[in-house]
Amino acid sequence: MQWRSLVLGLLLLRLGLHGLLWLVSALGPGLGFHHRFPFALPPRGAPDPPWLARAAGGEARAAGRCGRAHWGCLLRGGGCGGGGGPAGGDEYEKRYSGAFPPQLRAQLRDAARGMFAFGYDNYMRHAFPQDELNPVHCRGRGPDRADPSNLNINDVLGNYSLTLIDALDTLAVMGNSSEFQKAVKLVIDTVSFDTDSTVQVFEATIRVLGSLLSAHIIITDTKQPFGDMTIKDYDDELLHMARDLAVRLLPAFENTKTGIPYPRVNLKKGVPPDSNNETCTAGAGSLLVEFGILSRLLGDSTFEWVARRAVKALWSLRSNDTGLLGNVVNIQTGHWVGKQSGLGAGLDSFFEYLLKSYILFGEKEDLEMFNDAYRSIQNYLRRGREACNEGEGDPPLYVNVNMFSGQLMNTWIDSLQAFFPGLQVLIGDVEDAICLHAFYYAIWKRYGALPERYNWQLQAPDVLFYPLRPELVESTYLLYQATKNPYYLHVGMDILQSLEKYAKDKCGYATLHHVIEKSKEDRMESFFLSETCKYLYLLFDEENPVHKSGNKYMFTTEGHIVSVDKRFRDSLWQDTFPEEEERNAEKLKPNELKAMNSSSNCNRVPDERRYLLPLKSIYMRQIDQMVGLI
Repeated sequence: MQWRSLVLGLLLLRLGLHGLLWLVSALGPGLGFHHRFPFALPPRGAPDPPWLARAAGGEARAAGRCGRAHWGCLLRGGGCGGGGGPAGGDEYEKRYSGAFPPQLRAQLRDAARGMFAFGYDNYMRHAFPQDELNPVHCRGRGPDRADPSNLNINDVLGNYSLTLIDALDTLAVMGNSSEFQKAVKLVIDTVSFDTDSTVQVFEATIRVLGSLLSAHIIITDTKQPFGDMTIKDYDDELLHMARDLAVRLLPAFENTKTGIPYPRVNLKKGVPPDSNNETCTAGAGSLLVEFGILSRLLGDSTFEWVARRAVKALWSLRSNDTGLLGNVVNIQTGHWVGKQSGLGAGLDSFFEYLLKSYILFGEKEDLEMFNDAYRSIQNYLRRGREACNEGEGDPPLYVNVNMFSGQLMNTWIDSLQAFFPGLQVLIGDVEDAICLHAFYYAIWKRYGALPERYNWQLQAPDVLFYPLRPELVESTYLLYQATKNPYYLHVGMDILQSLEKYAKDKCGYATLHHVIEKSKEDRMESFFLSETCKYLYLLFDEENPVHKSGNKYMFTTEGHIVSVDKRFRDSLWQDTFPEEEERNAEKLKPNELKAMNSSSNCNRVPDERRYLLPLKSIYMRQIDQMVGLI
């Protein structure tokens, strides 16, 4: 009888092992991230634990993807796809795979246009000429004169009809020539920058200066791809207004020992006497695109020179050990006040504009800085498995670290970081972009919005509001353009439906005060019309001239479209910096936009893979578990 009992025991053990193996294979690697991340942080100064260890070979990974030439692919109309797994018939394939009906896409395009129109029309009806719309009480909002310390309002609002200016090129992209022409005339006739308003240099540059330049380029485009957007008797008034504003911002660059600008300036009086000497890296180092365009349109190097000097000053302060920059610096001493290095607030658009300045102007030093910055980001900020769509381990995630040591500083990321997948698309790192985008989309699915700050260890928001930011939509749009995968149309549909359900109010779309309770704040920021609505519309409008005209366009960090053409590649530096002109003599032509060390693998996604998930469902499930969605 003993041998029978032994045989029975072995049989039961074998069955148990088979059951365990089946369970592990069914759940997949999703167990890893979900169960490991809630653990406590290591003591200060201790090395990262294994579950947050840097993926090996970061430097090689940064240089060897589909190439750092993907912008060239996009300009030629091609796409670089991420890997998709074979259809498995699970809930992810059922929800996201397959073709996206043209009728549904047309409905969503019209819904995005209607969303913009509802916000814009109510702004014009209830708020113009003030800067912003309060959509709950149907009133306008301007600077907070009673409380100059209210920087949340006063950094942005300058008493210059901000929302109207910021929305100009969205009107053109949507083909509304009559309203575009009317709006441009209103701006020319009613807006003045000779006002006693203290504004943030960065916000005034990206929202106002950038939009004026974009609208001017649209008006003067001889091809007129968006319809007739010309203005009768137009005499470059928007360009002159842009110059007037930039001249009023120039005092911010004076009297600083480093060349890094003051963060704020009074448009009538210059830098305030009590001005803060501390500024964020993104605010001081993300002026080069708009200032460079202005300089090259005017033939006056002044504006690009001060912006480029600020970028170089910040770059010279990076850590010698890690190559990372901090997020807050003293403009007089060059001392890092904020030593956090990450991809979100305080640093985001600095990286974005290194690449986009190169794309527009062809200055090789911009690309060299970007390549070095991206290599440091991959080596010190990226955590998780090496490949997005293969292997085991935790999904890739970019964290906040100390700029000098590379040690983890906290366990949160902010919503602005959702722009980074879109930037990765431009350089061809599409696989990594797919994973990071999926992480932010999982958070959106859980809350119907992106909380301003999300703690990945606690699987909960740290800062609960959502001001209708565009970054996730922007990355969704660019990933769709790169892969043509209908999955991203489903993502856009989810985002649009959430905005309609939770943010729409009596006279517009309101900031969500609390993403869980869905309570609202009475504010509609201008970027909702200039970016969020625009990217949603373009995502669903396949036939838009942005995609079909043959013109090459780039989006500024505020979502303003700028044509990529040779006008902006004529250097102004020969007289000012002849040694730099010599270094940059071998400048790329507009139709040869390739990053250094690029590969030639940028081909269209094969039709047979077009309708597969961009990320294998086993990894999608893992990311949903990671944010507590399942």
